[in-house]
Amino acid sequence: MATVKNTSKKSTTKTKKATRDAIVSAYMDYVLMTETYPKSVYKFCKEHKFEEQEFYEHFASFKNLETSIWSDFYSLTITLLHKSEDYQQYANREKLLTFYYTFFEMLTANRSYVLMVLSKYEMPLKNLEQLKQLRQDVKEFAKGLISDANEGKKIKALQKNEMVFSEATWVQLLFLMKFWKEDNSPGFEKTDMAIEKSVNTVFDVFDNTPLESIIDLGKFLWQNKPA
Repeated sequence: MATVKNTSKKSTTKTKKATRDAIVSAYMDYVLMTETYPKSVYKFCKEHKFEEQEFYEHFASFKNLETSIWSDFYSLTITLLHKSEDYQQYANREKLLTFYYTFFEMLTANRSYVLMVLSKYEMPLKNLEQLKQLRQDVKEFAKGLISDANEGKKIKALQKNEMVFSEATWVQLLFLMKFWKEDNSPGFEKTDMAIEKSVNTVFDVFDNTPLESIIDLGKFLWQNKPA
C-alpha cells in the first residue's frame, strides 16, 4: 500500500494515501450533508484529512471530479453488463434496453446526489459541462452497437449511420434522465416503461417501421406528462 510522508516534526506516523474512490465518496457525502459545494480544494482536503496533492493526483478541479462521477456511473454500468453471459447474446435492441435499465438503477442508487448536481445550474441538461464525458461514452457505446450490426450487412444501403444513431441515443438518454427526475411512480416503474417505449421507437425508426411505436410513445408521454 502506498504511503505518504508526514511532514510534521511532532509525529513520524505514516498515513494511508487517499484513494480516488475515497475522495469521490467524501465529495458526494459533503454535497449531500451540507447541501452546498466545497469552494476550496485546500479546505476540503483538510476537513477530510487528505493531502492536497493527493486530490490533484486524481482530479484537476471539483468540476473535473463531478464529470468523473458521471463517467463512473457509465463505467460501472458497462462492467455489470459485461459480467452477464446473457448480455453477450442479446440483439442490439435488447443490449440498449439493458444498458438503460442498468444505468438508471445506478442513478437511482445515487438519486439524492444526482438530483442535486443536476439542479446546480439553471440550464438544459444538454448544456451541462459535467455531462460532456458521459456524452462521449454513451455515443461510443451506441456506435459500437451499430458497427456490430453493420458488419453483417453486405449491402451498404442497409447499413445504419453510426453518427446519427449515436447522437439519437444521447438525446434519448437526456430525455429519459429528465423523465426519471420527475417520475414519482413506485420504483420508478414509469421510467422503465419510458425506456422500453423510447428504445422500441428508435429502433423502429431505423428499421423504417416507426408509425405504431411513435404513436404509442406519444400517448404514453401525454398520459404521464408532469402536472
